[in-house]
Amino acid sequence: MSAGQIVTVTGEIAPDALGPTLMHEHVLCDLTNPAWRGKPADLPITLANRHEIDYRPMVPGHHVLADRAVAAQDLAAFRAAGGAAIVDLTTGGIGPDPEGLADLSRLSGVAIVLGAGFYTDAYVDDATKALPVEALAEIIEAQVTQGAWGTRMRCGVIGEIGVSWPMTPFEERALIAAAIAQRRTGAMINVHPGRHPLACNGICDVLERAGADLSRVVLSHMDRTHPEDVEAVVALARRAIVEYDFFGIETSNYWMGVVDLPNDWMRLRALRRLFEAGLGDRVCISHDICTRTRLIAHGGHGYRHILTNVRPLMRDRGWSESEIAQLLIDTPRRLLTIGG
Repeated sequence: MSAGQIVTVTGEIAPDALGPTLMHEHVLCDLTNPAWRGKPADLPITLANRHEIDYRPMVPGHHVLADRAVAAQDLAAFRAAGGAAIVDLTTGGIGPDPEGLADLSRLSGVAIVLGAGFYTDAYVDDATKALPVEALAEIIEAQVTQGAWGTRMRCGVIGEIGVSWPMTPFEERALIAAAIAQRRTGAMINVHPGRHPLACNGICDVLERAGADLSRVVLSHMDRTHPEDVEAVVALARRAIVEYDFFGIETSNYWMGVVDLPNDWMRLRALRRLFEAGLGDRVCISHDICTRTRLIAHGGHGYRHILTNVRPLMRDRGWSESEIAQLLIDTPRRLLTIGG
């Protein structure tokens, strides 16, 4: 593995080659609630039920993204809008498919960076949950340096490492293992935090004690963890990298709990506060697409949404081209560069 390169599922690329990038997506995944697995999941999406499914998405089959033709259509639209790369954070327990991603990358021309490691406790098999820290670290390291999940396709980031609230013993070991693997590989870490305002600082505490470089740790889902307290996000951004990754989700019903989610202009207002605080280089943006109704084929906004819809909103609100490039190119380039 070459230091100073970006690792994609089809090989290494030079950082200077990276264009507009989405830092938190799922292209092929299975985020089905573990309690539903094995149940019938035939879920036709029609004009008559599309909004209802999107508003109340916790139904079997909706969280499975496995149709490569549908994925290829969405990636092509992202590419046509000027998109260059997508980070697929489908980790162990939620159906990673490195070979499928490599095929889609070659077909679409979109570079895809895959995440290493493990999702939350509820999604991980018992054998993995029983492993000690060093064994977990060796698995993550090998996924970055050799190949992931029995393939030769390598991961280019660590995460999203799944953490619940409260954090389970396995999740704490997985975080420590991620820190060890980061030290050995130079890859950035992305963490899916528990849904509690104290979760992110607790995660940072664990990672910091384990020797992680917090300047290369991304804390996902600020939209639902700190939906109204922007100053809490500002404080976190002084410690690690923060991520607003629900762009395109504009609903009063958050399916994982009672949260008043922001819409896109509210997200932009939070981002502006971060830039005003001198922290514009410590924030990432994305959509975190993991359900079918968010894809173009099913009437959704697709991976192109930030480029085709949010970027014009930013320009209308006075964002400079250099600020937009910071979010879409410069920060992703820095974080995705191994050892960067």
